[in-house]
Amino acid sequence: MRRLLVVALLAAGCGGGAHRTAVTTPTPTPTDERDVPRLSEVADCKDVSKATCATLRVPLDHAGKVAGTLDLRVAMSGPDGAPMLVLLSGGPGQPGLPFLEGARRHLGATGGKYRLVVIDQRGTGRDALRCPALQREMGASDLTPPSAAAVKDCAKRLGDNRRFYSTADTVADLDMLRRALGAGKIALDGVSYGTYVAERYALAHPDRVSRLVLDSVVPHNGLARYPLEVMQAARRVLGAGATRDLATVIARRHNGPQMLDMLTGLSIGEPHLAVAARALHTAAGGDVGPLNRLAANVLRVERSYKATDLSQGLHAATLCADAAPIQVPPKAVYPYDEQTAKGNGVVRQCRFWPPAGTAPELPADLPNVPVLLLAGTKDLSTPLEGAREEAEHAPGGKLLVVPGAGHSVQSQDRPEVKQALAAFF
Repeated sequence: MRRLLVVALLAAGCGGGAHRTAVTTPTPTPTDERDVPRLSEVADCKDVSKATCATLRVPLDHAGKVAGTLDLRVAMSGPDGAPMLVLLSGGPGQPGLPFLEGARRHLGATGGKYRLVVIDQRGTGRDALRCPALQREMGASDLTPPSAAAVKDCAKRLGDNRRFYSTADTVADLDMLRRALGAGKIALDGVSYGTYVAERYALAHPDRVSRLVLDSVVPHNGLARYPLEVMQAARRVLGAGATRDLATVIARRHNGPQMLDMLTGLSIGEPHLAVAARALHTAAGGDVGPLNRLAANVLRVERSYKATDLSQGLHAATLCADAAPIQVPPKAVYPYDEQTAKGNGVVRQCRFWPPAGTAPELPADLPNVPVLLLAGTKDLSTPLEGAREEAEHAPGGKLLVVPGAGHSVQSQDRPEVKQALAAFF
């Protein structure tokens, strides 16, 4: 569920490259509508061009039982007085501010009609939750298997406050942001995990949402199934030949978790799965050198991500609260094996994380507001099947399937996506 553009590595010997169930009550707010939150330290951004930065102070515990506050960075651009469009990054664990400039480019003239707003969600960016051992092992990955020691050390470092980093807490922060901006309603554009945040906000505050863009969709009732849906989508995305080669390699080398992570990473941004298919075919024939180099290169890029780029501490704290218990498949999911189902990064993070309660039960359907869902056919991080599922539960929804696109569809500057966004807004 990463919203990251995996940057590039030419894979030596591979002839290609890779790019780096029903609560209906709203999320409670700690103050009534008359006590309006304020943005402070408002000034031109130093690290985002043509934007205004500010700080939003929110309570650590929105229920008010535990003292403490968090200062969240906010950036805004576009005409004053225009409708608000809040852009939500992914992970969970990515900051929002680094994506404002790219979003302006992707949205083009459409974005110019809105006041664009980004926020470093709690536990991300400058004030990221830091777990050095877990960060070194996983970097930007959801699926690289971490050691039990690194996960337990992270939970110990964060202490009891780790329980205040769920999606419900972020939703409450977003409503404080809306009020601080003086907006009666906001539009939300979420990518990857950001779609889940947008959906949860809409469910908690249906009267405060004007419209939703859900790019690379995490279904609002499907988080606990991740990454089962990733494994299930492999046959469709890879095709019959590459799927057979992948099954052969995993059966021989017992490296399913590594292959799952590699292929998912290569589907982010402009997909580079053809290079993986060639390497898998070579490996199935007995020469594993190209595949080993490709997998090592992808892992090296993922591990280069610091906590300020994507916090694995926040990733674990959020997923293990929101998706508990993770639904581990009872048997192998072809072309993957049982080890992949039970030993991937998400499952291992939450297996060794202290108990975090159970996932919230959510309504079956999103509120009846305009929703544009975007899905690429080559996305293995949040596969097309999830977008189709969510579209069935979006009364005001329209699904645009983009052939050949990978994860984070808007970032790939496809003409049909720009046209759909212009029409939608």
